[in-house]
Amino acid sequence: MFVLDSHCDTPSHLLRLRDLSQDNIQGHVDFPKLKRGGVDGAFFALYTSASLSVEDSNALANKMLAAVLSSVESNSDIAAIATSPSEALSNKEQGLFSVMIGMENGNPIGDSLAELESFFNRGVRYMTLCHSGNNLICDSCATKEKRWHGVSPFGREVISRMNELGMMIDVSHISDEAFWDVLKYSKKPVVATHSCCRALADHPRNLTDQMIKALVERGGQVQINFYPPFLSSDFARSAEYQNLSEVSDNLEQDFKKDPSNICYRNAYYESLNQIHRLSRPSYTRIIDHIDHVVSLVGVDNVGLGSDFDGIDCTPEGLDDISFYPLIFDELSRRGYSNTDIEKIAGKNFLTFWDKVIR
Repeated sequence: MFVLDSHCDTPSHLLRLRDLSQDNIQGHVDFPKLKRGGVDGAFFALYTSASLSVEDSNALANKMLAAVLSSVESNSDIAAIATSPSEALSNKEQGLFSVMIGMENGNPIGDSLAELESFFNRGVRYMTLCHSGNNLICDSCATKEKRWHGVSPFGREVISRMNELGMMIDVSHISDEAFWDVLKYSKKPVVATHSCCRALADHPRNLTDQMIKALVERGGQVQINFYPPFLSSDFARSAEYQNLSEVSDNLEQDFKKDPSNICYRNAYYESLNQIHRLSRPSYTRIIDHIDHVVSLVGVDNVGLGSDFDGIDCTPEGLDDISFYPLIFDELSRRGYSNTDIEKIAGKNFLTFWDKVIR
């Protein structure tokens, strides 16, 4: 069984001085935790904030990419880059963890297809078209005002070029109008690398039943996010969580500016600990969302995209990536066969990825 997480925001933490070879007290992902969790590969997402300019986004994405490549090289006895399903499977045979690379937010490419190709040529294998703000490619689900009411003219060029390159298109974070445009213009299947079901948690980041069905009808893939506000509407609306999350966001900005500052580091980590002490939805809620997708479209197009290292809290019982086996135990308890669990664990995503690169 190949266990794959399609979305971890670990690269930004490399810039905050995290050593992936160590079992870090804070943080969701490092090589010791991945080994304990039986995870064979994960996509490390190069996340850039929607508040950054194109130039700053590009510089930051390149800095994170260099940090990922350097970290893998420094741990070559443990990990290796994978740019295709076959490379990922080969790495597993050699006892190596596969680091795959995604880009979260297309802002770093600006209006340049050459920049898109440059990131692809250096190993980036999917791009989340936008994040929490509209960009030159499409509109975000998070903004009240929409710039393009879907995908921009340049966004259509991006979709076409990604299809030609065999680069996966990620529809997480994009607006509903942009989602339908992507399905209209893409000639290849697309993926939601870290999204949940709106029927179970009414959040604009989540997918409606109609979206899930349309995505899968076109050969696409839904990867379930672990973030409690996307798993549970009640938790997302909790005033206590919202207040603590806002405080944590502000402290994180200080920490990002000066990650070597112990005071900033400790203040930020304590804010995360306070959120962690809240009553959060159980990790079994992840399986509820998987169940919902399966009820709509079957078991062949759903998987796991945790959003670890990009979220300020995790579900109860699933503190980091080392707890992955609990998910498979719960799937088994609910009657999923070993074959089904193997598909959800990673086989579905590898099959989808292979279709895109053909």
